Amino acid sequence: MTTFRISEAAELLGVSADTVRRWIDGGRLAAARDEHGHRVIDGVDLAAFARGQAADPDSRSASTSARNRLRGIVVNVVKDTVMAQVDIQAGPFRVVSLMSREAVEALDLRVGSLAVAVIKSTTVMVERAAPTVGARGRQP
Repeated sequence: MTTFRISEAAELLGVSADTVRRWIDGGRLAAARDEHGHRVIDGVDLAAFARGQAADPDSRSASTSARNRLRGIVVNVVKDTVMAQVDIQAGPFRVVSLMSREAVEALDLRVGSLAVAVIKSTTVMVERAAPTVGARGRQP
């Protein structure tokens, strides 16, 4: 079973360690003590909690088959005569979209705009992430 320290869970959930502690103390997230007395969160419990926390960034998602939606802020727009590149920062993730200049103008996308990147793909590669340096998430 994989377990995560509070700081690791906070990083994965995109919140502060204090927020995770409050969730644990308030009974919203289960935690146990490891052999050193540190609070740890079971990976399955953390995944269930994260799934429950996931908010639909756009209510229109029920009317489309695309389920991968990342809400963020437009951080860069580069346009030429026909095409454009739009960079969206969605939490720690950078999403880059290439689209027509006409679409960028019709959507009025500019730096500082709120946007939702809707991703539909038949090919999604998944890698097993290696622990970061100093990480304590363990699998026995």
